[in-house]
Amino acid sequence: MVDRTELDWDDEVQKWLPEFASDPKGSIRLRQLLSHTSGIRPYLPEPRVDNYNSLDSAVAEILPLDTVFAAGRRFEYGGLAMQVAGRMAEMAYGNDFETLFQTLIASPLEMKNSHFTPVNTDGGHAPMLGGGLCTTLNDYMAFLKMIYNYGEYDGKRVLTHESVIEMQKDQVGAARISSGEYVERALGKTHSGIYGLGEWRELIDETTGEAYQISSPGWAGAYPWINKRDSVYGFFIAHVTGSSQKKDGFSSFYGSPVISATVTQILNR
Repeated sequence: MVDRTELDWDDEVQKWLPEFASDPKGSIRLRQLLSHTSGIRPYLPEPRVDNYNSLDSAVAEILPLDTVFAAGRRFEYGGLAMQVAGRMAEMAYGNDFETLFQTLIASPLEMKNSHFTPVNTDGGHAPMLGGGLCTTLNDYMAFLKMIYNYGEYDGKRVLTHESVIEMQKDQVGAARISSGEYVERALGKTHSGIYGLGEWRELIDETTGEAYQISSPGWAGAYPWINKRDSVYGFFIAHVTGSSQKKDGFSSFYGSPVISATVTQILNR
């Protein structure tokens, strides 16, 4: 939407969602929503779940919730802020998120088996943008190929080069990062720029600050990554039933980088 409409990374929520104009959340910026620095609580208070029929209904549920910190002050991983970002995209595009995704991403990448909103249902439900994509190995590899090539896929321009660069920049900035976050716990790294826009900055060049390995692991075991230094990208798709944290201490989420590390070791032999 930033490539194709008037939506901008620094737009405030209230510009596109006027119902937020009298709320502190109205001044949160799009880039903060997508980098987990918005202050919107990570999940709905139990026992409520985000299972509404549209993103506008999901956002209406988020509107009365208190923020947990001022925008830009902290990093806290969670999915609700991305629902607000998705609704801003809908307003900029003038259509629902599934149509946006199918038209601008899935179709040009030939991702014929990928969707956010369930198919073959009566109305479906609001897409969970922070982890609700249903996909296949081949489909997601097409998406990674496009990101690896800075927005280009088989000669077609899907995203601008500038947008992919922006996605991979440090978007956390001066926000406080609590100990035990993903990069520290999963990779043993303590750099501050751990997140871009919708993706983890797992490994960075200590001289330039550029991320050379990015990822977006799922709680249930899926792990896509790109390593620009090794010139490799991959997707390990799995599904872990039950809790992502097993009794023996293994976590399919925090354990994901062993896959990319193993690939790197093989390539360096």
